[in-house]
Amino acid sequence: MASSPPPPARRADAQRNIDAILDAAVDCLARRPDTTLAEIAKAAGVGRVTLYGHFASRADLVDAAMARVLEHGDAVLEPLDLDGDPREALERLVATSWRLIQQSRSLLVAAQKELSAARIRDLHAGPAERAERLLARGRAEGVFRSDLPTSWLVATLHSVLHGAADEINAGRLKPEDAARTVSLTILAAFAAP
Repeated sequence: MASSPPPPARRADAQRNIDAILDAAVDCLARRPDTTLAEIAKAAGVGRVTLYGHFASRADLVDAAMARVLEHGDAVLEPLDLDGDPREALERLVATSWRLIQQSRSLLVAAQKELSAARIRDLHAGPAERAERLLARGRAEGVFRSDLPTSWLVATLHSVLHGAADEINAGRLKPEDAARTVSLTILAAFAAP
């Protein structure tokens, strides 16, 4: 079976435009989820025709921006020490994850308007796998509950993290208290009965 030839390399200026558009999209949508494509193009220093030449729709651009943020987040989380006591490792994971979520919460709001729930889950597969591995280890050590599916525990962790951002936006939670609040909530919910 013959392999297909590699895709043609992008011209350097095209790649610079793509990077500028994605940087602008991440920045603009992280501040205001309803930012228009025209505003993103202007922030990127390109015209709308150039933006549409690389991203056919708002959904395509939001998808690519979300993927970029999650790739960055994965790179930040990769060196995180998740060894030792699973409870302490979970606290470290929550603290680092919280900082990443805080930076990109409005981008997720934009993604929820443009992308399917299944696509958002697919984009979050890397962070979910990291949490699943930690929870599986904690379950094996008898620290975390094993009477609920791991997928439910991971979904709960993500919901509580994103809920904390909502509480901050509503003025009911101080940003400096969020990581501790999330950790205490999750540790109590995940403790082995």
